[in-house]
Amino acid sequence: MSPGRRIRPIEPKLRLSFLSPDDIERIHNAALLVMEEVGVRFPSHKALDILEGAGARVDREKMIARLPGDLVMNAIKKAPSVYTLAARNPDDDLLLDGKHCYLSTDGCGVETYDLYTGEKRTSTKKDVHDSAKLADALDSIAFVWGPMVSAQDVPAETRALHELEACFVGTSKHVQPETIISEEIARYCVEMAAILVGGKDNLKKRPIFSVMQCATDPLGHDGGSLEASLVAAEYGIPTGFMPMPMSCATAPATLAGNLVVTTIDSLSALVLIEIAHPGAPVFFAAAPTAIDLRTGGYTGGGPEDFLLGGAFNQICDFYGIPLSMGAMATGAKVPDWQAGVDNSFSTVAPVLTCTDMLTGAGMLNGSKILSFQQMVMDCEIYEIARMFAQGIEVNDETLAVDVIKKVGVGGNYLAEKHTRRHLKDLWRPTVYDRTPYNVWEANGKKGAFETATEIARRLLETHETIPIPDDQRKEMAEVIKKAQMELAKGGVKHV
Repeated sequence: MSPGRRIRPIEPKLRLSFLSPDDIERIHNAALLVMEEVGVRFPSHKALDILEGAGARVDREKMIARLPGDLVMNAIKKAPSVYTLAARNPDDDLLLDGKHCYLSTDGCGVETYDLYTGEKRTSTKKDVHDSAKLADALDSIAFVWGPMVSAQDVPAETRALHELEACFVGTSKHVQPETIISEEIARYCVEMAAILVGGKDNLKKRPIFSVMQCATDPLGHDGGSLEASLVAAEYGIPTGFMPMPMSCATAPATLAGNLVVTTIDSLSALVLIEIAHPGAPVFFAAAPTAIDLRTGGYTGGGPEDFLLGGAFNQICDFYGIPLSMGAMATGAKVPDWQAGVDNSFSTVAPVLTCTDMLTGAGMLNGSKILSFQQMVMDCEIYEIARMFAQGIEVNDETLAVDVIKKVGVGGNYLAEKHTRRHLKDLWRPTVYDRTPYNVWEANGKKGAFETATEIARRLLETHETIPIPDDQRKEMAEVIKKAQMELAKGGVKHV
């Protein structure tokens, strides 16, 4: 039985601008100039053939394609501005229409803070399932960007398939893997998803998963990822490419220069997809940042991230294509003050530019460590951002002049019908503590982390995900078994 609509998107009424229309135009023109004169690396003969056939100038030796501006814009105009991310449970479908912000989990880490021991350990397939299950139970999370962590206890050749299976079993919400990085694996994933929706034709109508890829900044892509995304587009499965340029390292030191690189690395791959499969659903993605000047590492939080995130959403609006923006991927090692600050700012900035997909709940140390408690606390941050983004509605009902006159001087509003009508308008905390000091002390001085631990444990122990029928689970297992045999032999046979 379907539980009914439970996902809680943000519909922002407040809007914030980081760039002027002239700024956006100049960044766009700079990106077109670089793509035409310098080019982008596409290390795939299949991709180069497609681009060359469309009019790009291709250097086969360096595997660089120079993309004329007209080619870029004619291709990108074919991409749909509005489409749906389908889910196993149709009540969990997500309309990407530029009016809603949806929160997802993050990935793909390699370690987990064990929910019961607190110890940091290597991640497993069970962690993939449990993180998807917790996301399924949390109404604030709209889809699973999975896997949140790598299933390092299964064979490497079929790890991505095991992870997709664990996500499908753990949640009935939409799944967006980032580990489908070869044509062969992509075709197996299509087979698995088709089992759940009644065939490949139905999958084209209801893509229950989408594909996230990473660009290889600056000005480049991974060949396997390109070919995997071409398979996805063939079956109507939405796909996007996430650049993560770091100012001073893989992008210029200036934020405007970083945005040029971000635009090129995200846009150029979508041009390939639209040339090969006109009208295929695609999305922008990005997690631009600045290098840590002390360590040379990825910062995972800082004012540059917040500015770049908000600004790039405005650029994506210019092209009329949905965006998935990295948010909440704090560089903090544990769920602490730093994590709260990072994730609050990195959520509010893209929300106030109405980013379609916010990717990042539940991860620490720059998306390397899964924390179930952090996932719960990130949902609290998201709900605060929802309240903030709604702004203040002013009308006869909200001005409440009649009830103010009725209560008069020195009265109170507790028993008024107007109060009862609007009680639910007020934000109510889940992990925040607002109890009196003596009550907090008597309850063991619990903080947000302890409360989040209790919530995560309870949900994992009691929540029931909409099950996948046994025959379908058996079919998916057979696909994985077949893939293991074929990939181990180095040969792949697909119908």
